[in-house]
Order: sequence, then C-alpha cells, then structure tokens
Amino acid sequence: MSIKQGFIVERLSSIAAHALRKDGRWGTVNPHKVLHVDHNDYYGGAEAAFSLQEVETWVEQVNAGKLPPPSIGRQLLKIEAASRSTQFSRASIQRLSSDGESPDTRLGFSRAYSISLAPQLIYTRSNLIPALVSSKVYRQLEFLAVGSWWIYNQEGNAQEEADHAETSAAQRKQRATLRKIPGGREDVFQDRSIDLRSTRSLMKFLKLAADAEAYPTVLPEWGEKPFTEYLESHFKISPKLQAPLLALPLSPGPPSKTTVAYALPRIHRHLTSIGIFGPGFGVVLPKWGGLSEIAQVACRASAVGGGVYALKKGIESINPPSHISTTSEDSNSLLSTVNLQGGDVVKARWMVGTAATLPTDDNPLPQMNMVEVYHLTAIVSSPLSALFPPPAEGSPPPAGVVVVLPSGSLELPPSPESPFIPEVPAINLMIHSSDTGECPEGQCIIYTSTTLCHPSTDLLLRSAVELLLSSIEEDSKPDILWSVSYTQHHPSTATAPPQDVNDSAAPVNHNEHRNGGVFHLQELSPSLALEDEVLRDVKAAWERITAGDGDGRGGFMQFGEREGGGADDEGVWS
Repeated sequence: MSIKQGFIVERLSSIAAHALRKDGRWGTVNPHKVLHVDHNDYYGGAEAAFSLQEVETWVEQVNAGKLPPPSIGRQLLKIEAASRSTQFSRASIQRLSSDGESPDTRLGFSRAYSISLAPQLIYTRSNLIPALVSSKVYRQLEFLAVGSWWIYNQEGNAQEEADHAETSAAQRKQRATLRKIPGGREDVFQDRSIDLRSTRSLMKFLKLAADAEAYPTVLPEWGEKPFTEYLESHFKISPKLQAPLLALPLSPGPPSKTTVAYALPRIHRHLTSIGIFGPGFGVVLPKWGGLSEIAQVACRASAVGGGVYALKKGIESINPPSHISTTSEDSNSLLSTVNLQGGDVVKARWMVGTAATLPTDDNPLPQMNMVEVYHLTAIVSSPLSALFPPPAEGSPPPAGVVVVLPSGSLELPPSPESPFIPEVPAINLMIHSSDTGECPEGQCIIYTSTTLCHPSTDLLLRSAVELLLSSIEEDSKPDILWSVSYTQHHPSTATAPPQDVNDSAAPVNHNEHRNGGVFHLQELSPSLALEDEVLRDVKAAWERITAGDGDGRGGFMQFGEREGGGADDEGVWS
C-alpha cells in the first residue's frame, strides 16, 4: 500500500487525522491520504471509555502485559520492569458484595456504564472548543456543565454554626466539612465567613490573576517560588484562605512545590472561563465518556473526509528513504517504508504521533523521566445530589462537580515497604452524575488520581473517596459498589505547565528528511484539566505538512458544509 503525498497518524492524533483530511469545503480534491492506525483492538487508546465487562478485559490485558507495548517503553524510557512495558500497570477491580460472595445487586448491567480513562475537564476558554466548532464536529458532541467546586474544611466556621444553632449536628457537620469555593469576586463578597480585611486582599489578588498583562512583572521574580509564599508576602492572605486558591489550579503537587508560574495562569484560565457559555460555570465535560467521545467523533469525521482507521495496526518500525531527491517530481524519494502490526507494509510521506506510538531508533528523542499517575474510579450507590445545586441563577443543571481535599486532610497510611512518609498533596475528586451517560440514575461516578508515589497510594485514594462520602448528609452512608485502580505512566514533558496564556502554536519535534517526516506530538497531560498545548502541537504539525499546498485549502480545522448535506450534516455518522 503506497500513501504517496500522504501520512500516517497514530492513536492520540485523532484530531490531527481530522485536521489533515479534506480541508476547505466538503468534496474538494485532497492531495493527502490519511491512514489512522491504532495498536490496540479498541478505539481511543489512553483516552478510551469502557463498559464494566470491557474494563475487566482491559485489566486482564494490563496485568498480563498483553497490550501491545508502545515505543515509549521500548525505545525512549528503556524501562526494564515488565510491568512498565505499556502505558498502564498494576490494575485491579474491587466489587461490593451483598452477602460476602455475590456482587451487590444495585450494580447495573455492564453497558449501563461508560468508565473513562481520560475524564478531563475542558475549560470554556480552551482552544479545542472553537476548533470543534469551525470543523463542524461539535454537532455530534454534547457538552455538559461542571457546577460547584467544593473544598473539604476540617476547621468548620464558628459564625455559621452560631447562625444555625437549632439545626442538627449532622447538618452542621456537612456545612463544616464541605464548602463551596468562591467562583469570583461576587461570591467572595457574599461569603460571610470572610472578614472585610481578607476580602480586600482576595479582591486585590483576583484582579491581578484575571489580568494576564501583569504577569511579566510577577513571573521573573516569583515564577519558581511557592505560590503560598507569594500569597502571604504580597497579599497578606492567611493560610486558611490560601486553600481555596490552591484548589483552583488542580496542582498534582503539595503546596510547597506548587509554583507561581504553575498556579497563576491556571487561576487566570479558571476565572476568565466563567460565564462564557452561561452564568456560574466555566468548565464543561463531554457526555458519554470524556475525551473518548471527542476522539471517536474526530475519527468518524476523518473517515467521512476520506481517511482510513485501522485497529491492531500499530507502527512497528519506520525505514526512512535511502536517498532524498532534490527534484520535486521525484516524490517517491520522500516516502518512508512503515512496518505495521500483522506484517503489513505501507509507504508514507509523513508520520504523526506521540513518543508512545512512534518508533525512534533512527532519530531518538532526548531521554525523558517517567511520571506515574495513580488512578481510582468508583461507582457510588447514591447520586450525591447535595453536591449538584445550580451554580447560579439561570445556569444549566450541572452534570459534574469538583471536590478538593487540601493537603493535610488525609494521612498517608504507613507501609512496611517505605517508612518514609512524604508530604501529601491535595486530592482532587471529580464526580459525574448519571446525566453524563456514564452510569444509571441513582448512582454517580467518582474519578480521582494523584502523582504521589508510595506503596500506600491506593489506600490514600480510597480513603479520599470514603472521606467525601462520609461528609455528605444522607440517611445512610453511600456505598462504593465497584472500583478500578491502575497506574498510568507519562513522560515528564506531559506534565509541564503552559509557557504563557497566549494561543500560539508550539514547536513540534520532527526531522523531515533524516527521519522520514516523523512528527512527535506531546502526550496528553495527566492534569485533570485539558491543556491547550495538545491542540497547539497538532496545529504546528498541520502547518508544516500543509505548507505549499496552495490557496485552495482551508485554514486549520476550518471546514465548510458537506456538499449535499443539511445544516446539521444528518446521516454523516451512520
């Protein structure tokens, strides 16, 4: 199979495949052919969503090492441990038993659930959303609002307890342990627990955080220093009021390691996203399975534009052209020979993917360190309705909320394998209601993760979920009906903070001739929020590949209406 003037994209690059298919108007002649390959036997890769039965199969494959190992384990990281030969390891499932033997009957049937490996939040200011709109695929997606952000408060509030002295002890406990994080200046003014002096300090900080033009005067001096030190030194904000501000960046590290350069741009993103799509919220999530739904819609759009998607056909090796012709007529001299799983061989001009999916023997990337992210996903027997009030008057019903357990809320269980007890970072939990389509009515799904590396990390995450459930006022404490835990391995570059808040294209690691036109995109960040660098990387590769194609092609992710199709492209995905 020869893909002259064409390219191959791997797994994470579903958006790249969509961007590089027939650009401009539907039906125009496309000088490129797209082959989108995936080394898995399921769609979505590390962003997949599974039914319960599919999760069981996936867990077995992870623990048996049967998932095809991506090249990041073979070439870049040189990981010797067999359990790290793939992006995932140490997966396990726990089920609640009703009688000690049989599964609890409250758990629904397998396909009533859609468990996401990438349940990331998408800010309304994300550069992904206008790209989905301009490419018309937004019509096949449904985004739901993420409502309140809550923080666990161990100290409670004396004034609030005095005002509600006649209420029950359980109700006072709920108000004392879970509090809404103010979403902006108006919320701060209305919070009676904040004194006037502290209100002024918070107003001063929020004004600075919302003004990105002020960052050049702050970051050179304070960028690499702890964010807590900056809040106390410049704004006199007390440690108690620092906790809600520390919650907004969703930092994976403890306060002492969360820098101003990391926190400030993310707080800016949070504050300036509120109100874009409706009052009271600034974050959305895709219905039916997180980023998996976006990946599948992009793949279908690429197929409609002439692309081909092949499962279990990952790239095994790339042989660059033996010589490079200097004449534009000899296009064959630019084609690399690509060996796929199963023995298939194709020729292509460009190969686009991540370090985890593209072999790098001929032009290895710099050695990268590994970051381990520990995940726990739990199905809960209650909808936890108390956490889902409308965030503001006129706002849509929220389908997700965020709960932050600040650093110090939990103690790391001791382990004989590691007597050293590290500083425990904040634990962030995302709760998805049944409106997401991820679980039946009357239940919810809790996603939580941490980068804290310790033998007791799994127990820590389970304790975090239990602490949340015990903080909710219900007739009986909700049960964890089912849970899956696993470790995900990321290159350290995937956790790097954004360089700035401007939407400029980022450089892509590529070597056009010596390595046969291979483009390495960044791995998806393990952050709980989708970072803009993912799309910037894809755009940079698109600009290089489409350079010189002429004026007939549209801009990046710019597509006209399908010829013969209606305004909503009905029937395109059938």
